[in-house]
Amino acid sequence: MTTLAQIRRAIPFWMSLLLVPIALLGAMQGGWTVVLLPVFTWYFFSLLDAILGLDKSNLDPEGGDDLTWYRAITLLWAPVQFVLLLWMLWYVPQAAHLGALEKIVLFFGVGVITGTVGINYAHELMHQRPKYERAMADLLLAMVLYSHFRSEHLLVHHRHVATPRDTVTARYNEGFHRFFARVVPGGAISAFRAEAAMLARRGLGPLHRSNPFWRYWALQAGMLALALALGGWTGLALFLWQALIAIWQLELVNYVEHYGLTREHLGAGRYEHVKPRHSWNASHKATNWLLINLQRHSDHHYKPDRRFPLLQNYAEDEAPQLPYGYPVMTMAAMVPPLWRRVMNRRVRAWRKMYYPGITDWAPYNSGANPPPA
Repeated sequence: MTTLAQIRRAIPFWMSLLLVPIALLGAMQGGWTVVLLPVFTWYFFSLLDAILGLDKSNLDPEGGDDLTWYRAITLLWAPVQFVLLLWMLWYVPQAAHLGALEKIVLFFGVGVITGTVGINYAHELMHQRPKYERAMADLLLAMVLYSHFRSEHLLVHHRHVATPRDTVTARYNEGFHRFFARVVPGGAISAFRAEAAMLARRGLGPLHRSNPFWRYWALQAGMLALALALGGWTGLALFLWQALIAIWQLELVNYVEHYGLTREHLGAGRYEHVKPRHSWNASHKATNWLLINLQRHSDHHYKPDRRFPLLQNYAEDEAPQLPYGYPVMTMAAMVPPLWRRVMNRRVRAWRKMYYPGITDWAPYNSGANPPPA
């Protein structure tokens, strides 16, 4: 593939940068413009999905494609978001033309950016080998006070997805609000335990200096101090507000990605290997641009070391399919009766297709099967 063709194919994944001028417009103009960030992120991309449809094409993961222009946006985003967030924390608290409600709504939108884009890019970067990419992931996660997500995701979620040990796997019939109350404290606890267990295998205590939680806490304390120094108490409150919204956005996506999907328990705490069918797949073109192929989640869990442009799309006979892209699905998840109406029959069809031999799903529904050995 020529360089020009490669750039042309990669450029749509840079659409996240459009959120930066929208955030600046909201801060400087105020009024109705403060609602543009969530409207653009959720509704505009949902509309684009309806217009552009699905993209089921795949790059050859062994084809030697030049990924420079794909990687560039993930490397550029961390400093862009850092500067944008600090500027907003300095500018908005002192902006006389912005009322209290406008500031709250505006930083709701900032949380949509730092959660929908920032945490998603951190997710891509934490899976890579270069230390500088993982450091960028740590910076992005510190901006939303969710640094432990790196440990939880790499050490717990990918190892134990679709089993009772994975807090992040939403159970069948579990509403999002109940899931959110369970996963926020549960994820932090499981992340610390996973790091402590690794240290114990080296004969070290859980609070040894090599525990990455020290780095997490330092980075988060630094962000809190910056927010206070730049924006005073108002800036600190707005920073905490956007962090909460970002975490809510992340966990909405986590809820959607694995809802009701379980690995078969083989007995004595043994489970089948992770396969594409243990994550919901979505091939909606526009939201895959915004989320750098996160919706190709079936392949991400099957081959977690693949960079996002190489993630493969799976057909219906290989992985369960979401009816809509993540923006629509996460909005539906906020209304549990609507969510169950849309998704429960799909979970039941998935069970019938892949596990016709399982007749008692009660232990899977409640997470009562033994944890992985």
